Amino acid sequence: MQNEPTVRLTAVRRLYEVSARMGAGRSLAETLQAVVDGVVDGLGFGIAVLNLRYPDGKFEVIAVSGSPEAREALLGTVSAADIFDAEFEIADVWGGLRFVPHERLPEGEVVGWVPDVPISSDPDAWHPLDALFAPLHSSDGELVGMLSVDLPEDQRRPGPVHRELLEIFATQAGIAIDKARLTDQLLAEKARLEASETTFRLVFEGAGNGMATIAINGPDRGRVLRVNDAFCRITGYTPAQLVGSPLMDYLQDENAGQTDREVAELVSGAGPYRFERTFRRADGHDIWLGGTAAIVDEGNKEQQPRIVLIQIDDVTARKETERELQHHAAHDALTGLPNRRLLQHRFTTALQRSRQSGRRGVLLFCDLNHFKQVNDKYGHEAGDQALREIAGRLLSAVRHGDTVARLGGDEFAVLAEEIDGTDLTTLMRRIEDSINRPLTGIDVPVTASIGTAVVSPYTADLDELLRTADQAMYHAKRNYRAGLT
Repeated sequence: MQNEPTVRLTAVRRLYEVSARMGAGRSLAETLQAVVDGVVDGLGFGIAVLNLRYPDGKFEVIAVSGSPEAREALLGTVSAADIFDAEFEIADVWGGLRFVPHERLPEGEVVGWVPDVPISSDPDAWHPLDALFAPLHSSDGELVGMLSVDLPEDQRRPGPVHRELLEIFATQAGIAIDKARLTDQLLAEKARLEASETTFRLVFEGAGNGMATIAINGPDRGRVLRVNDAFCRITGYTPAQLVGSPLMDYLQDENAGQTDREVAELVSGAGPYRFERTFRRADGHDIWLGGTAAIVDEGNKEQQPRIVLIQIDDVTARKETERELQHHAAHDALTGLPNRRLLQHRFTTALQRSRQSGRRGVLLFCDLNHFKQVNDKYGHEAGDQALREIAGRLLSAVRHGDTVARLGGDEFAVLAEEIDGTDLTTLMRRIEDSINRPLTGIDVPVTASIGTAVVSPYTADLDELLRTADQAMYHAKRNYRAGLT
């Protein structure tokens, strides 16, 4: 069974893949289908249905994925504005999601399409009459649609991780639909009125997400030509500060030449370019902007610059959520130390450096003596606090750049690169001294047994190294016990 950090990491990867596919659609129809396909292909549900909300409040099923039967039965059906009200009155509120368990449905005829799947007696199993909805909102809070999902891949009611991913996805989907709807409006106006300046200005200024036009050639190359109110609100700058200034004054390249490569891809004619970049606000804080860039005016090459329209939203909260999920997947939940997954990554890097330099490192395997007595005498809560205290001591004992990881239970590992015999002896003594000190509020004499294994250019893998260090640790533990007799 996968542990929660592994599930979270897999979910984050799925979210990245699904978001990329969803943002690639150039029209509203393509975006809507990308949303439901993304749910089925990447978020672990067998069926996804999207109802688009019209200005009069009615809903129409525009996109279905995962079941040809569901698509035939539901696609194109139009429902009244209050179609979801009765179900939401009996629904469980899961953050931004609404879950309607089958047992709360009133007796009588079932409205809609129901999958023909076996019914489990397990109370936590997914029932074919269960319903899970994700309302989709634009960036300014307008309800733009309703996403419903069915048949989770594990055949169980979704847990916290999948609910969280679906909710994050729904937030992005709502903004993507709003953007696609706006893009359709812009393209329709451009085709009908040949990009009438008046019409463009009305759509541009009235947009709920930030918009700006940038010159990509001519004397104003790279400079901001126009911004709307939403762009100023998101970034904290006034139009006077932004217009005429180079956009690169505010963006930060994560790697050399990033902006030049993105501009080259945009002008190659591949279509709208989707980006996520850090942006320095007027107050000095960095935020994450996500959006699209597209050439909307080819211009007269002799008199006018080519113009790029960019649309942005502040996606800082989502990026922080993704970063938190990645942190949980690589760190021990109790102590905050790197877990075995992150230790493996750092070992691989250390091994590459060792093979390049010829310098050796050491892996130390630390096992706590008498720690079971702490749990037996004081309880597991005190034991957990003791492990956190020991983790902090280990971090203080090692050198800068060394990795301290928790392998599980009362076992820890220290990865020390480029260390010789004298420094290793000093490091081991510092570790032993830090652990051997009395623990706060605990009179059990907890000590450490340490085994070592050399990280050399000839080391095969981390598992082999851990086995060698583990055997050395048990030898040290036997010697420790013999010294007590």
